[in-house]
Amino acid sequence: MIYIYIAFCIDLIIGDPRFLPHPIVAIGNLISIAEKYARKFFNNLKFAGLFFTAFVLTVVLFVTFILLFIAKSINVYPIIAIYLLFSCFASTCLAREAKKIFVALKQNDIELARKQLSYLVGRETENLNEQQIIKATVETVAENTSDGIIAPLFYAFVGGAPLAIAYKTINTMDSMVGYKNEKYIDFGYFSAKLDDVANYIPARICGFIMPLFSGKTIIQSYKIMLRDRKNHSSPNSAYPESAVAGSLGIQLGGSSVYFGKVVEKPTIGDDVRQLEINDITKTIKIMYATSILCVIIFSVITLSIRLLIGDHL
Repeated sequence: MIYIYIAFCIDLIIGDPRFLPHPIVAIGNLISIAEKYARKFFNNLKFAGLFFTAFVLTVVLFVTFILLFIAKSINVYPIIAIYLLFSCFASTCLAREAKKIFVALKQNDIELARKQLSYLVGRETENLNEQQIIKATVETVAENTSDGIIAPLFYAFVGGAPLAIAYKTINTMDSMVGYKNEKYIDFGYFSAKLDDVANYIPARICGFIMPLFSGKTIIQSYKIMLRDRKNHSSPNSAYPESAVAGSLGIQLGGSSVYFGKVVEKPTIGDDVRQLEINDITKTIKIMYATSILCVIIFSVITLSIRLLIGDHL
């Protein structure tokens, strides 16, 4: 577990430095190449997508195990394991990108805010107003607290660096091919479904932990989370989003534009008040607090299991 603690702390302190090679970038390149050849060799797009998903995951796991095996043989295993784990966590990077949007809005630079938001979301941002930009940012930070931080932490505690990297591979495939448009509705089907399965437990952990940092609105946060946890096309995304919506007393969801098409989504939370710029920083604080508490909870559970297993050996 010490490797996880070190990796998590490094992420909190420095985030993802651009000068360091990033395993997820390499995985993204592999995904792009594998998609090209899968489409070329298979006429049935669903079958192509199934082969693509299995191939990418197999290659990444194989390379990870080989890398760790070599690292152990030359006595640099801790360094490589920590680096791989560190590359899976995204708390500081997520906070940093969200704060850029916050600063742009504070400076009344709506064009810059739209541009910064476009780096974080798949929806079109060119015509969004301030309220829509804030909403999209809050939704993104809330959702990525689950799939960008809590999920890799969860899998790191379960299976170390290999399982954390496997999860990030699944999540990256979903973010690249898991769209419900004409190009990816069939090809990305299995990648999207696998991501739904992988995020099932972490999303629900987020949904039940995030309200703890709601202050006086904790009861309302749980109420909204339980009521609106299914108000999303994804079986997982509404858990963290509804917890944050209830905590802040705002409404998320609604229509958005993806690839030139308006996508109608159910609303999440109650329209108690208009969104404010500070809702971005409040959501970031909830993200950090949830992440740290999850590290503590996962540690206690892991240690308890080890003690129980030890007592029975």
